[in-house]
Amino acid sequence: MASRTSISAAQARRIALAAQGFGVSRGAGTPGTRQLGALIRRLGLLQIDSVNVFERSHYLPAFSRLGGYDRALLDRLTFTPRSPYIEYWAHEAAILPVASWPLLRWRMEAHRERSAAEGSWAAANAPLLEWLLAELADRGPLPASAIEHDANKRKGPWWGWSDVKTGLEVLFRWGAVVTAGRIRFERVYARAEHILDAETLQARVPRHEAHRRLLAHAARAHGIGTASDLADYFRLKGPDVMPALAELEREGELIPVTVEGWNRKAWLHRDARVPRSVRASALLSPFDPVVWERARTERLFGFRYRIEIYTPKPKRVYGYYTLPLLLDDRLVGRVDLKSDRRARVLRVKAAWQEASAPAGTAARLAPIVRSAAAWQGLDGIEVEGRGDLAAGLAAELGQRLREPAD
Repeated sequence: MASRTSISAAQARRIALAAQGFGVSRGAGTPGTRQLGALIRRLGLLQIDSVNVFERSHYLPAFSRLGGYDRALLDRLTFTPRSPYIEYWAHEAAILPVASWPLLRWRMEAHRERSAAEGSWAAANAPLLEWLLAELADRGPLPASAIEHDANKRKGPWWGWSDVKTGLEVLFRWGAVVTAGRIRFERVYARAEHILDAETLQARVPRHEAHRRLLAHAARAHGIGTASDLADYFRLKGPDVMPALAELEREGELIPVTVEGWNRKAWLHRDARVPRSVRASALLSPFDPVVWERARTERLFGFRYRIEIYTPKPKRVYGYYTLPLLLDDRLVGRVDLKSDRRARVLRVKAAWQEASAPAGTAARLAPIVRSAAAWQGLDGIEVEGRGDLAAGLAAELGQRLREPAD
């Protein structure tokens, strides 16, 4: 795109959303593995979180961008041995392309250096780590529960259940152990050489070059951002960030810009689109890249967002697991959803709209909620009367507003 130095606040929002895959025609038919794979590569990672009150977080970015899809396809694509995708600590725990794994080897080596230092847990439990590697070499991929069960059947002094899980996670952070998929969401561990090909295992990317490439991907995925925005995408810190950004700027991959209302330097990726408008209707995961860095979310959208799952119930403002509501290029509300799988009902525990929400917000939210219920395989929807958007949503769904259950 042509070089530019000044970006309006509205342009910045549209650039960020377009880079994240919003505003693109979904096309006909149900999304398949090709669309899912393309989305993961575009985003660079899917953050994993265990909260399952509505749906686990890694499933939601695809639903937000592609619409209803078969979650089993994503499982087969990401949670099977020899998958083109693997788990590691990228933003947080995340699914990422295998091709990105060598770019995080410096992080693995740093973890090993820190955790193997004298006096550390790893140093004190070196025999356990050796035994775990031997078990995985002899028996192949295993979940922690299977290894813990066998460890605790042994007679004499041995390790406890928590020690086994801790040891596996230490080896996972080192890159000595990787994932071979998940079973009922429990991570299955395997020795790295049993899952990854020799080229991936032998690849060595210098720390500075890895930072440069990760920051370049973050800039493509975000479209526009400050140094802290781009560094946060893969949780990069320290002295490597600014020199890498400076190199990318000199090479023309990043274009320095000023953004209306931002009080710090920003960069635009050279391939970023600046659409005249973005047409989108979606509920976002709390761990979607659009909103996961809360300061950026507030700067881009004027939307103050906090997840309240760790907030004591009397102090919650909006609900336990609220999903931001995206309409076009604005975040205009938040909806607290719960998939009641036993009753086969999607429960809207609360629905709130921002003061700036446009007329017709409830009308545009209703089909999103219907689609979410269908995607979850639920038969009905029940809206509870909490929040200033709840009554309008219930009316659009043609149902009676219910009293809050708790």
